[in-house]
Amino acid sequence: MPYEIIRFPYDGAIDADGHVLEPPWLWEEYLEAAHRPRAIRIREDENGLEYLELAGRPSERTRNGTLGLMGAMGDETARPAKDRRYADSIPFGAGDAKERIELLDREHLEKTVLYPTLGLLWECEVDDPELTLAYMRAYNRWIADFCRGSGGRLVPIAQLSLLDPAASARELERAVADGCRGGFVCPFTHTRKPHGHPDHDALFAKACELDVPLAIHPTFEPAWAVPVRFHGLRRESEFFYNVMLRQGMQQAFLSFFALGTLERFPRLALGVLESGCGWVGAFLDRMDAVAATASGRGVRLGLPPSELFRRQCFISGDPDETAAPYIVDPVGADCFLWATDYPHPDHPSAWAPALERFVAKLAPATRAKVLGENVRRIYRLDRAQQAPRAEGERSRA
Repeated sequence: MPYEIIRFPYDGAIDADGHVLEPPWLWEEYLEAAHRPRAIRIREDENGLEYLELAGRPSERTRNGTLGLMGAMGDETARPAKDRRYADSIPFGAGDAKERIELLDREHLEKTVLYPTLGLLWECEVDDPELTLAYMRAYNRWIADFCRGSGGRLVPIAQLSLLDPAASARELERAVADGCRGGFVCPFTHTRKPHGHPDHDALFAKACELDVPLAIHPTFEPAWAVPVRFHGLRRESEFFYNVMLRQGMQQAFLSFFALGTLERFPRLALGVLESGCGWVGAFLDRMDAVAATASGRGVRLGLPPSELFRRQCFISGDPDETAAPYIVDPVGADCFLWATDYPHPDHPSAWAPALERFVAKLAPATRAKVLGENVRRIYRLDRAQQAPRAEGERSRA
């Protein structure tokens, strides 16, 4: 069924991973002039179906009208079509800040932490570090502007890359000064270096210096990174891919333990988003068990992985997970968040009743942490915002 707005009954709830649908003109207006000829654009093919243009070339992954489905949460009947265009398919609150605040009010949510949509689609096809960071700077300036007048209810997060960690560290510093409350990276690296590799330490050090979290968030991935080992189950199988996408997230996350990154940066707050949370208990159990055997001899950890997780990590769960509530306290009640994923089509629209069932299984103190206290603490949402810009001043280049 199409998205139905349902009021959530608990106070203080904060959506830890909502999304915006960026305006098609974002990169043409917010890119620095030198990069503007290669801006991300929405084009139309010979059949009248939309596709993304990346670095002056048609996207291989985002084509055949799929852009018009990006805001189709809860609409199982949605199909690509010439008359279903991205700009005309942006649902209420997904592309307008005032509407999003109204949606928060109607759903009884205090705040939402915002991530991109188009921004999740292009990085798998662009491996030029300079252009990658230019695209990200443009988005980060725009999302800061989008959230600026919300009184802190819309929380911008900076998009970053491990292609150039030093440049991403500089961009994180700029974006945080502009109002962003943290950063995120995708679950693959074009260099194929694991996320926790020391070559990426400049970004981790900057996050610690700024006292902001970093998270891993799913994106489209290059063909070589797709977690499919069988013939006939290609990326085109949306069901197979969406169920298995957490494997890439898990490998990126695991590298921070295997390479001692959390030990090197004991103040780094590291998140895993939009891949469920019910798996993390068994995942940590396995890490603890292996770390205590000969197989863990090469991993220098001063604490068991489960303790490092409780000290430094966080994970967002889906409201419709049924077993996950039973692991929250044993794993660490301070580490769990929840998310709507609004308005993306791979999540059901009826999140409010599902979340109510999820938190009904939690003790009141744990429930308050999961619903809002944890995300407030992790993202320092009570810390003073950056001073607002003067009237008419914009952060675009």
